[in-house]
Amino acid sequence: MFQPPTRRRVLSLTAGAAATATPLIASAPPAQAAPAGSLAEAATRALPAQPAWAVRPFGLEQVTLGGGVFRAKRDLMLDYARAYPADRILAVFRANAGLDTRGARPPGGWETADGNLRGHYGGHFLTLIAQAYADTREAALKTKLDHLITALGECQQALAEHGDPKPSHPGYLAAYPETQFILLESYTTYPTIWAPYYTCHKIMRGLLDAHTLAGNQQALTIAAKMGDWVHSRLGRLPKAQLERMWSIYIAGEYGGMNEVMTDLYALTGRPEHLAAARCFDNTTLLDACAQNRDVLEGRHANQHIPQFTGYLSLFDHTGDETYAAAARNFWGMVEGSRTYALGGTGQGEMFRARGAIAATLDDKNAETCATYNMLKLSRQLFFHEPDPAYMDYYERGLTNHILASRRDAPSTDSPEVTYFVGMGPGVRRGYGNTGTCCGGTGMENHTKYQDSVYFRSADGNTLYVNLSLASTLRWPERGLVIEQTSDYPAESVRTLTFREGGGRLAVRLRIPSWATTGVTVTVNGAPHGGRAAPGTYLTLNRNWRRGDRIRISTPYRLRIERALDDRTVQALFYGPLLLTAQSPEQQFRTFSFYKDFTLRGDLADAIKPASRPLHFTTHNLTLAPFHLGNDAPYHAYFKRSEPVIVFGTADSGVPNQARPDGETFLDALWQQAPFPASAHFVRAVRTLADRWLSENLFTRTERDRVITAANNADLRR
Repeated sequence: MFQPPTRRRVLSLTAGAAATATPLIASAPPAQAAPAGSLAEAATRALPAQPAWAVRPFGLEQVTLGGGVFRAKRDLMLDYARAYPADRILAVFRANAGLDTRGARPPGGWETADGNLRGHYGGHFLTLIAQAYADTREAALKTKLDHLITALGECQQALAEHGDPKPSHPGYLAAYPETQFILLESYTTYPTIWAPYYTCHKIMRGLLDAHTLAGNQQALTIAAKMGDWVHSRLGRLPKAQLERMWSIYIAGEYGGMNEVMTDLYALTGRPEHLAAARCFDNTTLLDACAQNRDVLEGRHANQHIPQFTGYLSLFDHTGDETYAAAARNFWGMVEGSRTYALGGTGQGEMFRARGAIAATLDDKNAETCATYNMLKLSRQLFFHEPDPAYMDYYERGLTNHILASRRDAPSTDSPEVTYFVGMGPGVRRGYGNTGTCCGGTGMENHTKYQDSVYFRSADGNTLYVNLSLASTLRWPERGLVIEQTSDYPAESVRTLTFREGGGRLAVRLRIPSWATTGVTVTVNGAPHGGRAAPGTYLTLNRNWRRGDRIRISTPYRLRIERALDDRTVQALFYGPLLLTAQSPEQQFRTFSFYKDFTLRGDLADAIKPASRPLHFTTHNLTLAPFHLGNDAPYHAYFKRSEPVIVFGTADSGVPNQARPDGETFLDALWQQAPFPASAHFVRAVRTLADRWLSENLFTRTERDRVITAANNADLRR
């Protein structure tokens, strides 16, 4: 079957002819927008929370990272943000506008003087600097951001006044002529053109972030003019033409244009901005997902994930439940059934069949952009419905993919982040990615770690503590300063301390789904009586005082996760951490564990701690936590082989038969562990052996031999 080329392989593209069309809809009535008014008035307002949100975020500036690996990775990206020359980012924009490039070279990668995606990386860079400034309040970062915005405003004005060719609308801003957008309207395909609205989204998103995170008013003015231009191009096109445009592989990729246009509408109140957002409805996929019909196989993953964050934004502003249902259902089609152990999705940028995990493992899994966007979608869904499953996924993807995607080495000329993260045997992570899509989102990833540690309820009476990152929350509306100390992901204990303020507040602590070995929570040293069930939130509702301390212990335990399509293909975890076997071998390594189990039925009987923290050994291999950013070859999955029923040194000689669903006798037995005493173990073996006999999985002789081996086994050590 033909496989379209990935964007990584095409670094320069050509352009061609034009098209004409007739109108779709001129505008739509505003819903829940900021009051309409001048841009100067709108510029004083940050992006508002939406009334439909049950839960709301805190600003990046309200949460400060504490020490640890997250801060260390963040600091590496801050050094890049400080050092990378703004004029190199601006070079492609200035050249397109006929302005002096000041001798600066474009960044490279896809961001070249003739690349058909040029300008996208500059949009991400705006977001990087805006986030970095919101986090640190460093004056030099604000100066750099203001310089970038001023220059982009000059480019927009120059294009409007003497562009060659002159744009169709004075709001046009890009690093290439309007030709690509015209060609898309006549259904020109990739690689002749390369995702023009994707590039537009990145620029507009960066501008809005510069406004909302760093208070740059000109950024909103520029973005609003761009929004007017988008409406002028798309608002006149018939729906059928738009639908065909958005269905084109890569060329029709538009990132989160529907999201950024609704955000723009929330700031300006201009109905044409909301109307333009609705022009990006990818109706065939939207309707299928709203009806919970899974049609994702063979579609480009990152082309579609951000569309659904946009649909949630459209739901907020229109009340159209189709948008919300589609986003919820889409998330369920990707999370779990198309998600690898690290939290990423996709093979070679494409969605594969539902449940196809083992069958798709290679060196081109898990495009980092896709996880970036899945985390955004999970976060937005949580605002509407605070289901802990969204934050369970968020923790997995953040800790095992995003944190792992930054090399643990300084660089001021490259973001040093991953593109694909292979899950096949013996693969290595590749870093760098200056100018690529994952280089762009990678710059953002590591300067916003704190954005989902804490949320608050819409009424301000509840604090959600979602993640264990060391951090300090400042909540001025409640007069609260709350510090969370932890060495996550290195340890499982954290403490929340009320440093300032107090009063009645419900604190909701997320209890991760992996925390199955018993969670303990104390308040000022006294045990809390509530049940801390895995995969839930535990609520502590009381009058808090300055100095109050909450201590949460969620002990880590070794565990395995099985691939949905082959139960023998498995991944190892230690609590939330994916452990990978360090080996260059290109074939799956085979592991066997059950023969080493004691009555407690714990993988710790077969996998031993190594001298380095969070490292283990098994089968003469080292297991390392995946978030360490190196280029060592690794195995994220292994083949599990338990061919014979053996209890310690007692070998029954009976094959370890499996049910049709792949569950073996030993799987079913050890799921019942721990066993308080040998008698309990023998009783469980007997009961299960009788069941296997009744299901014709054992002969009578095999059943007896298994029970005899259980009686002879000594698993008390």
